[in-house]
Amino acid sequence: MNSPFQFKQFTVNQDQCAMKIGTDGVLLGAWASINHKPFSILDIGAGTGVLGLMLAQRSHAEVIEALEIDSKAYEQCVDNFEQSPWNDRLFCFHASLKEFAEEIEDTYDLIICNPPFYSEDYKTKSTQRDLARFQDAMPFEHLIESVATLLSKTGQFSVIIPFSEEERFKTLAATFQLFPKRITHVRGTLSSDIKRSLMEFSFVNTNVEISELVIETSRHQYTNDYINLTKDFYLKM
Repeated sequence: MNSPFQFKQFTVNQDQCAMKIGTDGVLLGAWASINHKPFSILDIGAGTGVLGLMLAQRSHAEVIEALEIDSKAYEQCVDNFEQSPWNDRLFCFHASLKEFAEEIEDTYDLIICNPPFYSEDYKTKSTQRDLARFQDAMPFEHLIESVATLLSKTGQFSVIIPFSEEERFKTLAATFQLFPKRITHVRGTLSSDIKRSLMEFSFVNTNVEISELVIETSRHQYTNDYINLTKDFYLKM
C-alpha cells in the first residue's frame, strides 16, 4: 500500500501519509472547475499533495498553495511537490487552517478540499490516521468559515463530502453567503446508493447544475463518464 502512486505525468509518494490516495481525491482533482482560469489555488488539508499536483497539471495557475497540519504528511507533500514537473508553482504550508486563515491576507480564486470525515463509527489506534480521517479534526463549520475568508469575491470552492452531509453542508455554507453552483452525486454502481457529493460553491446565488456520476458497471469495469473524467491521470484509463 505504501509504494509510490504513479500517475501519467507525476508520481506521489504516500508512505508518510495516514490517508492514502483514493477515489475521492482523484475525483475531486479531476472534477473541480478551472473554467474561470484561476490565478491562485489553495488546497486545504493537502495530505500527499495530490490535489495540488492534479491542478498544476490541469491549469495555468501561477500560485498553487497547500496547507497541511500533520508534520509527516507536510514533509511528504513538500517532497512530492519538489519532485514534480511543476515545482516552481507549488508550495505547502505547515499550519492549521485556523492559523492560516487568521494570518494570510491573500485570497484565492479556487479553494479545494477533500476534508476528513467519518467513514467508520469508531476510532483507530493511530492518532495520525484519525486526524486525517475524522471530521472533528476539521469541522465543516470551521472549514466553511475559513473558506469564506480566503476565497476571492469571484472565486470558487470545490469539495467532496458524504452525500448524507450534503444538506447540512449547504445550510452551513449559506450562513457565510456561499451558494452551490454545481453538484455531482457519485454512485459506485448504477444500483448502489449515492455515496458522495462533489460540490462547487461561490458567492453568487445561482441555479444549481446537478448531475450524477456512476463509477463502475461491474467490478473494475468503469463507465465512460468516469474514464473521461480521470483518463488524464490514471495510467490504465
